[in-house]
Amino acid sequence: MSACVPTRDNHSSRSSRPSSDSGIKRPHSPPPPHRRRFRVSGADVSASITVFLIAVPMSLGLAVAMDAPLAAGLVSAAVGGIVAGLLGGTPLQVSGPSAGLTVVTAELIQIYGWRTTCAITIGAGLLQILLGSLRAARSALAVSPAIVHGTLAGIGVAIALAQLHIVLGGAPESSALDNALSLPSHLAQSEPAALFIGALTILILIVWPRLPGQIGRSVGRIPAALAAVAGTTAVAAVATPHIARVDLPSWRSHALPELPHGPVAALAAAVFTVMLVASLESLLAAVSVDKLAADRSTATAKDGTPAPPPVRRADLDRELRAQGIANAVSGLVGGLAVSGGAVRSSANVRAGAESRASTVLHGVWVLLAALLLVTALEWIPLAALAALVMVVGIQMVSFAHIRKVHRHREFLVYGATISGVILAGVLEGVAIGIVVAVAVALHRLARTRITVTEQDGRYLVTARGQLTFLAVPRLSRLLGRLPHGVDAVVELDGFFMDHAAYETIQDWYAAQTAMGGRIEFTGRSGGRIAEPASAAHSCCRPWTPWRNHHCHDGGQDTTTTVPAVPSHVVPTTTPAASPPAGSSSRRPGAHRLLSGLSSFQRTTAPLVREELARLAAEGQRPSQLFLTCADSRLVTSMITASGPGDLFTVRNVGNLVPPPDAEGATGNDDSVAAAIEYAVDVLEVESITVCGHSGCGAMQALLGAEPKTPRTPLWRWLQHGLPSLERMRSRHHSWARIAGRLPTDAVEQLCLTNVVQQLDHLRAHESVARRLAAGTLQLHGMYFHVGEAQAYLLTEGASSGTGPDEVFARVAPGAVWGAESEAEALDAAPGTTVGA
Repeated sequence: MSACVPTRDNHSSRSSRPSSDSGIKRPHSPPPPHRRRFRVSGADVSASITVFLIAVPMSLGLAVAMDAPLAAGLVSAAVGGIVAGLLGGTPLQVSGPSAGLTVVTAELIQIYGWRTTCAITIGAGLLQILLGSLRAARSALAVSPAIVHGTLAGIGVAIALAQLHIVLGGAPESSALDNALSLPSHLAQSEPAALFIGALTILILIVWPRLPGQIGRSVGRIPAALAAVAGTTAVAAVATPHIARVDLPSWRSHALPELPHGPVAALAAAVFTVMLVASLESLLAAVSVDKLAADRSTATAKDGTPAPPPVRRADLDRELRAQGIANAVSGLVGGLAVSGGAVRSSANVRAGAESRASTVLHGVWVLLAALLLVTALEWIPLAALAALVMVVGIQMVSFAHIRKVHRHREFLVYGATISGVILAGVLEGVAIGIVVAVAVALHRLARTRITVTEQDGRYLVTARGQLTFLAVPRLSRLLGRLPHGVDAVVELDGFFMDHAAYETIQDWYAAQTAMGGRIEFTGRSGGRIAEPASAAHSCCRPWTPWRNHHCHDGGQDTTTTVPAVPSHVVPTTTPAASPPAGSSSRRPGAHRLLSGLSSFQRTTAPLVREELARLAAEGQRPSQLFLTCADSRLVTSMITASGPGDLFTVRNVGNLVPPPDAEGATGNDDSVAAAIEYAVDVLEVESITVCGHSGCGAMQALLGAEPKTPRTPLWRWLQHGLPSLERMRSRHHSWARIAGRLPTDAVEQLCLTNVVQQLDHLRAHESVARRLAAGTLQLHGMYFHVGEAQAYLLTEGASSGTGPDEVFARVAPGAVWGAESEAEALDAAPGTTVGA
């Protein structure tokens, strides 16, 4: 975490900005005057060749796995690269024959034949175009990730089982279950030549990316898929000349689609299945490509290497429409169904692709290979392609996804989806996964733990979970077992209570209080829940503790009795604003402190205990010294989004830094200087931030009165701020400006000037001056407007005397320093950068 953004020199910042014709539209910038022409860079050409070398064997292997014409795999790869590459919403995503549709397409070909399957692909593409036009892409991602990844994993298992039979020299069965049952007999009757080539292919795929030393770095540039297929093809040409190989038919006999024949309902289900799997696979790949591109930019920024040009974030609706057009075209020209591929796309990003030109060029190379390299492709053994696709299927079962769904307690949904896909089919597996997901959600909603404990005649009733009508029988039974006129505390730890549960608790409360019982309702934090004086205007909300309990501090205690369970019960409401019955002597402040500590131990401590234990063992290593005011409204961890171990914080009245030679009337004060020396010399922080804020009481006091002699400790301390007052009134310094405007009043002007002046005091300290001269320390000025909840940063040159103005620039929401330009991070004047 950084307290504020790091400084950068003007040269580097300007050079990193995208040009005006880059096609990247800024939030507040006018649209580019004209569309940028399609350009091809050297990096795109290199990346396209890498992806082409992966796509050719992958496309042929998938066609073999689907029992489709081998040329159809090449056709779909070319169409996916050219059409989806030109029109898609994810520039770096590479489309081609869908691995996720292997099982579905194989079944469709077996039932309806190849030409009708092409017509089904066209229908699925038209449906994708319709859904993309209706902006339904984001809705597709709303499906539980456990169902999506379970579907792809089930398809991967089915692919691996089918291709294993080809590796063994046989032919796959019609279903994954039949493939699994017939596997022992095929193992006993395996063909040695096919098994040898398949095993060699798998070995090369595993070992190739892991070759050590200089050799590994040199040959690692060649894709593992190409190395495996090329190597086994060469070995097969010598060792097994009679092995089954690729047989590409003449393009004159290439089959085109026909009008579909069959039951309308079955054909509609087939179209929907192809659309669903292809769309999910493409959208998930698009999201992954976005992340890979962002990670690549971050890695190049850290390494100091030139960053590639910025790439547009994925437009999922446009991507879905492009996939639909590609599928329609692929079906029309006799190709397989198309989808975005994670393997091809990740290879494209890692190869350094900069634009969609690499995707389009890869499609062009595939098309040329299909026309000119037929003889070379026919030397490839079928067992090598089957082994390649089998490894792809195994990789679709991601252990990272399994760990993730297990951590989120959704493994049951994941397992049910996999089982359904393998045993029943893709569409049926998705339906089973949805049913199980709904059942799990209902179970969690109905799962409410209600316990009753007794200590010294006082009962504690704890209800953890959502209180719905499903929990009413158990709740009513446990409450009915309590004695009449009981003294009890009811702790409601949940976020929802329906009407049935409310009435059950309300009736029990009324009966108990009528018999002299004392009932207290608390939330998860331990604070009491009570009906405010005006329930209709209640302001109790989960964020009430930040509002100083205004709903209870109206001048009188409104919570000493609990007349009813309030209808606005929220288990995470504020800690109690008044003591419980029988302890009225306890001060409200002490009770709030105790409630806050109790809430921390209940909710926050379990979450941070592991991190704090690590910090306790390793010691503190903060990168920032944050010097700010002691004002209670300034929550440093909140405004800087920091956590334990991030900031070394020094707070005092007025965020003052006494000069090292401060003495005489003001007296010596070494507490701040000691903290600065410790942070700079011992902790070796990388930056120091002086943060002022609006409405500072110390600055108001300096403006209101200027005593000539110290009278109290407070005034002796505040005299360290007199240089700021003199600077503001001096004619030798320009007035500080904030986000392009003058301060609203003298108090804000002094608050801004004080930050600049304290930075000058900071530079006078020996340890700071030494680190600044060495270039290992940065100083930052910051101003926080409390009423606006807005941070401002002092722009470069202002506090060092090299610039005419002192300008505090507004930090824009969502700004990420280093990713784009200063203009996106700050609403500042052109050419300014952050720092001191």
